[in-house]
Amino acid sequence: MSQAGPILFVSNAERPPFIAALDEARLFPVVDTEWASAARAVEQVQPAVVLAQISGGYEPHIAPLARKIADQSPYIPFVALDASGALPPNALPFSSRSGNSDRLIARLRAALRVRTLDATVLRRLPEVKVALPEGDPARDATVLLIGRGAAYPALSVALGERVGVVGALSIEAAAKHLNTRDLDGVVLAEGFTARVTDAFLTVLAEDTRFRSLPVILTAHQLTQSYDLPNLELIPGEPAKVAANALPLIRQHAMEAQLSRTLRSIDAGGLLDPRSGLLTVEAFARDFAKAVEQTLARGGGLSVARFAFDPGNSRAQLDAARILSRLMRQMDFGAAQKDGSVIVVFAETDFRTAHMIARRLSAVMRHTSNGKHEMRSDPVVSVDSLSPSDTARSLLGRLSADASRAAS
Repeated sequence: MSQAGPILFVSNAERPPFIAALDEARLFPVVDTEWASAARAVEQVQPAVVLAQISGGYEPHIAPLARKIADQSPYIPFVALDASGALPPNALPFSSRSGNSDRLIARLRAALRVRTLDATVLRRLPEVKVALPEGDPARDATVLLIGRGAAYPALSVALGERVGVVGALSIEAAAKHLNTRDLDGVVLAEGFTARVTDAFLTVLAEDTRFRSLPVILTAHQLTQSYDLPNLELIPGEPAKVAANALPLIRQHAMEAQLSRTLRSIDAGGLLDPRSGLLTVEAFARDFAKAVEQTLARGGGLSVARFAFDPGNSRAQLDAARILSRLMRQMDFGAAQKDGSVIVVFAETDFRTAHMIARRLSAVMRHTSNGKHEMRSDPVVSVDSLSPSDTARSLLGRLSADASRAAS
């Protein structure tokens, strides 16, 4: 991978031996600086990544350094080595406990891929009109929390204050969520034997879909290495686990957001980078066309509307993401301004559409968001095109069905 810019290594102590391995891995050059001059060095050196050793005298300098890095574009990964306290929101934790440089190199390569993606999006943005999602990508992140111990409820609350949480009390339940959801991290809490943990990590590492996922262990010693560049051991209080896991989760959410933005650019701006579904305008146009063609040629066309509590905008976003992942290639949908998500099932009769909609809503029901355990139970209405319909009359009937169902 080509890397534009050097690595800035920040430390008040001498270089640990594994830093030399970065030179050998062709992740170079490495430029050294002390904590006091680190923020200034970011401007002068223009690094591709900042690697900081949490050593004596760092405290007054870490917050201004983190802010300085966060202001740069494209994205600069900021990796903090061996931190014991809570980190700034953009500092990725890394424990060098084994002195194993391979793990660090894998972590840096994964982070540099996000930087490359950001640079690509910035370069291509002028091609089309795409509304970039604003705000903190972590706000839209979803994390899978697996555990059965006493710390599980507290971890659920601590994570839920920052991100959406999908809970699983068993590895089997977790596997199901991994296959149906777009996740930005996995937190494996206590309650499992070392053998079960090892088997779970091995399965994750062998599946390319999950390889770049942040995987946070709170309760185990890692004796062997796995091909999971963002695997991190973060023991301690639930609040500390959540705070230090968040930068890794945020980086993954940002990567997913950039990928959706790139797909939107490829699609000429017709996809919404936040949800992965069509924009409202593109949906209205495609839907009118689909209705017209179905009426002319015959065949089935069904529509499902998933409506959520208007106060729970996060549930709509989760549902849109689940749909963009699970719906069939020939179907299309959009998150609507009224807080619902509408999906059009091409070539599908009412009974089949009803069955698909029921399956999709079952997946949506499993997410709780935030500290109040807001459930994402959609009110689902399904309807099919009849010969006397227009696009408007079909959608009108769907909304009427939904408000009847909700009352």
